[in-house]
Amino acid sequence: MLKEAIILAGGFGTRLQSVVNDVPKPMAPVNNVPFLNYIFDYLNDYGIEHVVLSTGYLSEKIHHYFKSAYKDIKISYTKEEVPLGTGGGIRLAMEKCMENEVLVLNGDSFFDVDLHSYYKQYIVSGANCSLALRSVDNAARYGTIELGEKNVILSFKEKDSFEKEGLINGGVYILNRELFLKDTKPGIPFSIEKDFYEARIKEIHIFGFEYSGYFIDIGIPEDYKKAQTDFKNFKYKPN
Repeated sequence: MLKEAIILAGGFGTRLQSVVNDVPKPMAPVNNVPFLNYIFDYLNDYGIEHVVLSTGYLSEKIHHYFKSAYKDIKISYTKEEVPLGTGGGIRLAMEKCMENEVLVLNGDSFFDVDLHSYYKQYIVSGANCSLALRSVDNAARYGTIELGEKNVILSFKEKDSFEKEGLINGGVYILNRELFLKDTKPGIPFSIEKDFYEARIKEIHIFGFEYSGYFIDIGIPEDYKKAQTDFKNFKYKPN
């Protein structure tokens, strides 16, 4: 079972600053509690025991709020002194993990993936890393992913301005810690999407598994406002 997770919580939240500008984006209040609380409750529900918060911008606000634990979850922290990108931030946080397989999530989006099923598919497939995928009506904002036989990812397509249905990266990954640390360099900024997944697509086993659970990205004001309504009766609502 998955026991460890990394939450990427170091972004600047530029698109959301017209609405929330005094806290990191994952700390944006949703019904008077930080968005991160809902992610922690979700992880706690699935038995995650240790979370590494990968922080940067206004990191002290995250540390001050969550301290060293949330319910049954132990919390560790890393801080990017210079922006390291999604890949560099994950690599820095991965050094504080102990498990062979580590769950990685974006701190500004929520994708209700059944983690038990996801982990089972990851193991059975023989993947080196996997992405939880979501079909959306308008994929223009995200870019899309092409799947081949047995859930092997064939290609990553750039986002464009055309509003159309597509399969997107939901920002929930399972990574093999040993392989990721071996194949990347410390302290070097890089994008996990561009410089790891896309660059190594022919070298390592990258699988994608589609899920239909609730998905929201609060990175733009419209969806941040939508979250205020959606989360009122949320099943992972913090106590």
